[in-house]
Amino acid sequence: MQSEELGALLHIDPPNPKQQQFLTATQRHVAYGGARGGGKSWAVRTKAVLLALRWPGIKILILRRSYRELMNNHVSFLRRQLHGIAVYHSTDKVFTFPGGSTIAMGYCACDGDLDQYQGAEYDVIFIDEAGQLMPEWIEQLNACVRGVNDFPKRAYYTLNPGGPAHGYFKRLFIDRQFREAERPEEYRFIQALVTDNTALLRSQPEYIAQLRTLPPHLRQMWLEGRWDVGAGQFFAEFRDDPAHYDDHLFTHVIEPFQIPAGWSVYRSYDFGYNKPFSCAWWAMDEDGVAYRFLELYGCTETPNEGVRWAPERQFREIGRIEREHPWLRGRNIRGVADPAIWDKSHGESIAETAGRCGVWFQKGDNQRIPGWMQMHYRMSFDGQGRAQLYVFKTCRAFIRTIPLLLYDSRRPEDLDTDLEDHVADESRYFCMMRPVAARPIEAPKPRLFDPLAEGTVPRRNAFGR
Repeated sequence: MQSEELGALLHIDPPNPKQQQFLTATQRHVAYGGARGGGKSWAVRTKAVLLALRWPGIKILILRRSYRELMNNHVSFLRRQLHGIAVYHSTDKVFTFPGGSTIAMGYCACDGDLDQYQGAEYDVIFIDEAGQLMPEWIEQLNACVRGVNDFPKRAYYTLNPGGPAHGYFKRLFIDRQFREAERPEEYRFIQALVTDNTALLRSQPEYIAQLRTLPPHLRQMWLEGRWDVGAGQFFAEFRDDPAHYDDHLFTHVIEPFQIPAGWSVYRSYDFGYNKPFSCAWWAMDEDGVAYRFLELYGCTETPNEGVRWAPERQFREIGRIEREHPWLRGRNIRGVADPAIWDKSHGESIAETAGRCGVWFQKGDNQRIPGWMQMHYRMSFDGQGRAQLYVFKTCRAFIRTIPLLLYDSRRPEDLDTDLEDHVADESRYFCMMRPVAARPIEAPKPRLFDPLAEGTVPRRNAFGR
């Protein structure tokens, strides 16, 4: 059957170019979307049906966070679309095709919902609005993609920036920072903006105007598809993507350079054992601008899980780095740490252990709100695109964890301490060591990406003070 005949039979409109890329993608992991209104649910349903017809006997799962979302976005549409083609079994929530292919409909709103997938096997899974699930749920669902057959084994995700899995998907598909068992060639991201969805714009031309009325961080995520901002983001100033600004490079993440001999060097530290410990080295130039140029982060491959090094091992490694690293060797380094490490109620304090290893600290100012304000002050840009804090791109723990920190719902000016805040804490101790005054900030003149403006291509400039 020709594609035109199949489309007419299934009442499928022709795909737009981005949807076409999704329909033909064959990588093991494919993410599609990145903004609201990109035609994601349509793409999921269409791809699932085409796979079911192409591979008789294939087992497919379409999953959403809640059962109501599943019914509204997929089941009701597919029951109409597949009438006379596939049979829907409402008890099992499965569409069965004449050739034996099945499309199961599932949901996962909590840890307990994962139990229904224990031992299940699927050849292909679609997780629609995957950013709303927890990363560990996504990994467990991916373990269901298996089977001894010749069917393709794939996982497809549709998503927007934001949500519990924002950092998980940003690492894999945007930053492409892969771990040892992850193969880069198996991951593909297809960016789809609302302007790619011509069918939506024809039927609802006011939708873009609605998105433009949203608060800035939501507008940047849902209209512009930006991954460097998030809803409720504590450090909303932080930028690791300068592409949305015109005349200046508004970014905190820069290429490494040789630390000049005359600059002051500092060390900040936050203790951890079961949770990660964090140690960083900072340089400060003649104008008082701080540069985080090196870090040691004691975290396993699981976020917010410590490597369980005893204090002595941590400080032996810190001392070794300072003796051997060319940017640190022979430097006069001032250290600062959480005052809690001076606690001697259980014997030798952690600070005393550090001293035995030749690593010295002064007690940091542990005031939380003033400390966070110092970080806000330093990360704010002036009208020329200059901040007072920069991070070398090799400092991956800072770059990964700082954008994921959110406001505490019970303490409006504080961050949520249940999150991975160890880098933020030691950075706060450093900033309180060299406090700066709030300065008048002239709003920068960004050229925000306008999806309707032809020829709008954001520029990326070279860093320069």
